[in-house]
Amino acid sequence: VHHGNGTQDTFYEDGSVFFSSTHQSPWYPFTGAAGETGEGPGRNSTLNVPLPAGSGMQEIEQAWIDRLLPALDRFQPDLLLLSAGFDSRAGDPLGQFTLQDDDFAQLTRLLRQCADRHAEGRLISVLEGGYNLIGLRAAVTAHTTALFAGD
Repeated sequence: VHHGNGTQDTFYEDGSVFFSSTHQSPWYPFTGAAGETGEGPGRNSTLNVPLPAGSGMQEIEQAWIDRLLPALDRFQPDLLLLSAGFDSRAGDPLGQFTLQDDDFAQLTRLLRQCADRHAEGRLISVLEGGYNLIGLRAAVTAHTTALFAGD
């Protein structure tokens, strides 16, 4: 649910890296407005998709299908690096999204398909958060199962 502000700041002026964040807004760190799209050589290489509290799979998947995946298809990345935060899972004590375990698997499949199209399957996932340990275990299991499906 948190905006990837550190990653965005690192690559904000770098057109060779495409960065996107789907996050709860308003929410700490109160960055990631839709109008933040990069500067200089990095103009239009940042895509922020802020969503309101209570958003679930329908809103997130629609944002990915309408905005994120077409942007990735235009950029044609050589590698996808996923900052996988699981505080967007329903029941997390910090986040206010309502994703279920199967939703994480579906979102992972969408990114895998993009990695297969553009990056010879290169997709790296880094755990970023999740504060309900029982829910975190279930969501990470669903994510990694989808990540390694067919391998």
